[in-house]
Amino acid sequence: MLDKFLLKKSEPALPNSLLNRLKEARKKPMPNHVAIIMDGNGRWAKQRNLPRVAGHHEGMKTVHKITRFANELGVKVLTLYAFSTENWKRPKFEVDFLMKLPGEYLTTYLPELIEKNVKVEMIGDFEALPKHTQQAIENARKATEQNDGLVLNFALNYGSRLELVNVVKHISELAVAQQIAPEDINEAFVESCLMTSHLPELDLLIRTSGEVRLSNFMLWQLAYAELAFTNVYWPDYNEACLLEAIEDFQTRNRRFGSLG
Repeated sequence: MLDKFLLKKSEPALPNSLLNRLKEARKKPMPNHVAIIMDGNGRWAKQRNLPRVAGHHEGMKTVHKITRFANELGVKVLTLYAFSTENWKRPKFEVDFLMKLPGEYLTTYLPELIEKNVKVEMIGDFEALPKHTQQAIENARKATEQNDGLVLNFALNYGSRLELVNVVKHISELAVAQQIAPEDINEAFVESCLMTSHLPELDLLIRTSGEVRLSNFMLWQLAYAELAFTNVYWPDYNEACLLEAIEDFQTRNRRFGSLG
């Protein structure tokens, strides 16, 4: 049953009503950097009496669909929380399956990503990933490094607390080596040490599946981001869902602590 379910299905064309809304959204300020906590794969599969890995596989198809639509919208960076530093606690079979998904995704869709001028990047502890996962990510990085369109940024083996601990260690080492003084350390300096230092500031965080928490994701970067939570499980998340989040973002008055 699972094998039959995993067969690739053709993707229907977007309805004209959605395309018209897309055109209108592009006339308004677009979030430069959107991040998504992709949640609910396991529960989606359970509702259908399928193994959890079937939900992860269907979620991979959603990654492709949402990446393509974000590119059409004109989003500059799409960061996807694919695997956290805490996810290693899951059963080995599930972890092994998740570690194979980057290779399957990039093997299947890399030609299209190259054609659409998408650049693949990653934040997280790269060295702790299995070799085959490292190879898939590295191949995609090299194949798309000259692209200057949407940055598809996978947060893979990523945890914000680990990131911040590494920043503190790095700054401490510089201080011990007398390469910086205490007065050199400010917000801009800390940001320059983050994994996202080369990316635009995070504008919008979306979390699927009805959970309302940040789960150790980009805690520094989220300081002034807009937040959007939806009950939709990630495998069911579609272009209309993303557009709705963007349209809502465009109605918000972002004051950044001032009176606006």
